[in-house]
Amino acid sequence: MKISKIYFAVILLFMTTMSFAQLQPVNYTDGAQKLSGFAAKPKTTSKKKAGVLVLPAWMGIDAHAKTSAEELSAMGYYAFVADIYGVDKRPTDMKGAGELAGYYKKNITEYQKRIKLALDQLIKAGADPANIAVIGYCFGGTGAVEAARENFPVKGIVSFHGGLAKDSLRTVSAIKPKLLILHGADDNYVPAKEVAAFQNEMRKANADWEMNYYANSVHSFTDPDAGTDNSKGAAYNEKAAKRSWKAMQVFFDEIF
Repeated sequence: MKISKIYFAVILLFMTTMSFAQLQPVNYTDGAQKLSGFAAKPKTTSKKKAGVLVLPAWMGIDAHAKTSAEELSAMGYYAFVADIYGVDKRPTDMKGAGELAGYYKKNITEYQKRIKLALDQLIKAGADPANIAVIGYCFGGTGAVEAARENFPVKGIVSFHGGLAKDSLRTVSAIKPKLLILHGADDNYVPAKEVAAFQNEMRKANADWEMNYYANSVHSFTDPDAGTDNSKGAAYNEKAAKRSWKAMQVFFDEIF
C-alpha cells in the first residue's frame, strides 16, 4: 500500500511538471523589487510571432494563469505570465490578496508600470511588438482594461470576469486597442452600475469594444479551482469557460 501511494505521488508530480514544461521562469525587476514571471514560446511556427501577456487574478501567478500560457503557446503564440506583486510579496490567503489587489487598484499607475515591464519581457522572449494582446482574469482583467485605457502598444485586450471600475476623477481619452469583455451574467462582484459606467466610458472614448455575457455564471467562471457553488459569488462554469476561450480565439483571429 505504501509503495502504491509513493508511486502515485511520483506520477502526479511528473504529470504536473510535464504540464508546465513549456514554461520558463524569467526573472526581472522593478527598481529594487524582484519579479519573476513565466514565458512560453509557441509550439508551432508563426510568421506573425504574435504575443499574449497573461495577467493573473488577485492571488498572483497561479495554475490557471500558467495553463492559459501553455494553451496559448500550443495555439502558436508567445506568452508571458506577469508577476505584478513581486517574488517576496505574493499573498498566502484571500485577505492578503484583497489588500494587495486593492493597493494596485488605488495606485493605478504602479499597476500600469508592472504591466509595461511584463510586456517588455514578452517582447524579449521573441514576440513581435507590433502583434501583442493582453488577457487577464479578475484582478488581471482590470489590468487588461487599464492597458487599453492607457493605449499601451497592443492590438487588443481580453478581460475575463474582470473589474471595470474607473476613478471618476480620471479623464476619458480616445482608446485605440480593441476590447473584448467576457462577463458572467450573474457576477455580483461587478455591479450593474459599474458595468453601465464602463459602457458609457467606452462610448465616450470611441472605443472598438464588445461585451459578452454568460448565463448562470458568476465571478471566476473560467477558474477550475473556484468550485462550482454559484452562491459563493465565485465559481467555475465549464460551458462559460469554453465559450469565452473560443470568443477570445475569434478575437485574436481578427486583431492579428
